[in-house]
Amino acid sequence: MSAASTITTQAPSSLLAAAALKAAVAAQLPELVAIRRHLHAHPELSGNEHQTAALVAGELRSLGWRVQEGVGRTGVLAELGPEALTPLVALRVDMDALPVEERSGVPYASVHQGLMHACGHDIHTTVGLGVARILAPLADQLTTRVRLLF
Repeated sequence: MSAASTITTQAPSSLLAAAALKAAVAAQLPELVAIRRHLHAHPELSGNEHQTAALVAGELRSLGWRVQEGVGRTGVLAELGPEALTPLVALRVDMDALPVEERSGVPYASVHQGLMHACGHDIHTTVGLGVARILAPLADQLTTRVRLLF
């Protein structure tokens, strides 16, 4: 068997992992789109993200993350993996909106006059929750803590 045929007939484990990751993301996508649209329709200014923080904390708890609310007033901190002081990997996620009137006309446009997610933080929050969903089933396999800062 030539080296070329070995490459085409035996997928490296990284390709298998990538395929599994792609499938896991695809399975989450419909719910993540719904979350993003909800967040887009219900923007909150910095320091006032009470409903957004409640949604984020509830989602993270339901996935088995250790959650701390009220960080810096409306922030949410979540950890997964070993509780011991092991190395830490963190992802920071923005949740706030801007004082801008939305005129997009999309069905999920802001319901709050003068506020919108013109900055993309609805996507930031959704991506953070997507990461949380993908990592949650792997909690027992993690050798380092993963921290999400919303």
